[in-house]
Amino acid sequence: MPDARSTTRRSPRTLRRFALVAVLALGTVTAVAVNVARPARASGASARTELIESLGLLNAGNYSAARTHAIAATRADPAWGLAHAVLARAYLALGDGVAAEGELGRATQAGFDGKRAHQLDAHAWLLQGDTDRALAEAGKADPKFGGYALRIAARAMAAKGDLPGAQATLATVLAADTRNSYAWSDLGRVRYTAGDVAGAIDAATKATDLDRNNVEALVLRGELVRDQYGLLAALPWFEAALKHDAYYHPALIEYAATLGDVGRNVDMLDATRRALAARPGSPQALYLQAVLAARAGNYDLARTLMQKTGGKIDHLPGALLLDGMLEYQSGDYEQAIGTWRELVGRQPFNLDGRRMLGAALLRSGDARGALDVLRPLALRGDADSYTLSLVGRAFERTGERDWAAKYLDRSAWPTLAGATPFGTDDSLPQLAAASDKGPDDPVARVGYLKGLVDAGDTTTAFNQAQALARTYPGAPAAHLAVGDVLMVMGRFDDAATAYRRAADLRFDEATMLRAVDALDHAHRTAEATNVLSLYLSQNPQSIPAQRLVAHRQMIGGDWDAAIDTLEQLRSRIGNRDVSLLSELAYAYTGNDDPDAGVVFARAAYHLAPMNPAATDSYGWALYQQGKGDLALQLLEKAGSIAPDNAMVRWHLGQAQADSGRNALAAGNIRSALADPMFTDRAAAAALLRTL
Repeated sequence: MPDARSTTRRSPRTLRRFALVAVLALGTVTAVAVNVARPARASGASARTELIESLGLLNAGNYSAARTHAIAATRADPAWGLAHAVLARAYLALGDGVAAEGELGRATQAGFDGKRAHQLDAHAWLLQGDTDRALAEAGKADPKFGGYALRIAARAMAAKGDLPGAQATLATVLAADTRNSYAWSDLGRVRYTAGDVAGAIDAATKATDLDRNNVEALVLRGELVRDQYGLLAALPWFEAALKHDAYYHPALIEYAATLGDVGRNVDMLDATRRALAARPGSPQALYLQAVLAARAGNYDLARTLMQKTGGKIDHLPGALLLDGMLEYQSGDYEQAIGTWRELVGRQPFNLDGRRMLGAALLRSGDARGALDVLRPLALRGDADSYTLSLVGRAFERTGERDWAAKYLDRSAWPTLAGATPFGTDDSLPQLAAASDKGPDDPVARVGYLKGLVDAGDTTTAFNQAQALARTYPGAPAAHLAVGDVLMVMGRFDDAATAYRRAADLRFDEATMLRAVDALDHAHRTAEATNVLSLYLSQNPQSIPAQRLVAHRQMIGGDWDAAIDTLEQLRSRIGNRDVSLLSELAYAYTGNDDPDAGVVFARAAYHLAPMNPAATDSYGWALYQQGKGDLALQLLEKAGSIAPDNAMVRWHLGQAQADSGRNALAAGNIRSALADPMFTDRAAAAALLRTL
């Protein structure tokens, strides 16, 4: 390498222009710029060396190290305006708009031409949340830096909610430069926000293919892969970003959150600590640490950590959910109700928020309010037992015993149905008016077609769903809507195909449950099992998936495996889940250990003596112990509580046959066989022939 003091044929003015273009042109740095940018106003070799190193690191996606070297350059020559401009660029890459604004001011004071930095000023204002000023500054940018300026303008438009305008602006950038990796990643982010998952995947893939140093694109790919394939598949993308910059805050936050969902809590804590080192006081990192503390039962620490966020993320759904939980746990029920009501108001489809708000309202004595909140969840075919029991208790409080019995009966059995549409109490005219008013609003259109299904007009609903999928082919929700209507129509194979299209874009828990349910109804059991296994391989902490696995293991007679699965669940959720305890009782009894079965069944029965699953599992375990009279009493009780349940009928029929009540036994066995989902058909038919 030639001596830094050696002469060059390039004039100082030319060198300054090359360096400036390298820093400002499109929001990234070119390798050529690193090689030729010899600052003409540096006071010594140290500043020049540090600045060149910073430029190279910006190009490599190591923004934290680039900032360090740029700081060193400004310290070596505080009067060098270009060094301050490069430092501002590093701060912008790290998301620190305040620091970037300060450095841009110092650059101008040191002689840097401020007219050549409007795009940087726009970026700084955008990071500080001033979208209007960001747009104004971007509009002043020199045409030489138009690509960067338009990218910032597009981001500002997206922040203001103008997603179509943002996409159109980015299309302009890409029309002029199809290889602009950062414009592609910006477009991917905007599409993702708009719900166009397929379009986001396409744009993010192009961004990473064009430039593997684009850490923004790597993080976006991680988020999309997490939705599309699962948690474990996403981790390598976040790790790839962190290989470029071990302290890149956005990557650390997404990495930590994903690690926590996988169950790697120690690694999650380490990632949050690195995020706090990168950005002291990071509210996102503090929130994730609070989640960890709450999971461990250390609620005081969780509260302390949330207080340290300074309210900066109180508007985020996760923070509202956690805040409400901490308030509820401390006995401040009214405050918790207010927090969760705010969450549900912002996100009506937030199931956890509704469930918690309903529970708090019921506890506060507002049974009618609890019903209003919980009814949309209870209308779902996959409503969980906790929600159903809450609704049942609320109906008991209002004196509506018939409705209470209905929901308490449903709460007694494990949730095995697919995640069917979110129920609605709005009238069809209201839903139609909302859809007409917002033809470009997919949420309103989905609401309308669900109203059509409730009204029995499945033909119109199906046509609406198909139109929605044609309009938004990259939106998973559109394909789910098609599948949901097909399920109601009994077209299970076609529904499975629609759900597969949705899963190709977003393979989340709700999509998995729908797909498994459709495949089961289509008698494609092996495919359903494969879908479930694939989901669980990527999301090993999913409680609904583990419950479903255990149930299928029991149906297949693999009792040891079922016991292992259920015991792992019990270690996580404790000993007060009636459904889980009943399932354990069935599993141990089926594994020729009715003594253990009785222990779990008795515990479930004591928690909920009117629960048919607890009652049936208790009676069945006693029956296997040979205690026929007591077993028969319990099985008859279970049959009176849940007369339409095939398994209860089958167990009762066997006990009645052994006691010589052949006519009653035959009737119950025939009832069980009449259920197309009843699985123990061969044994039941064989016993029926002997009666």
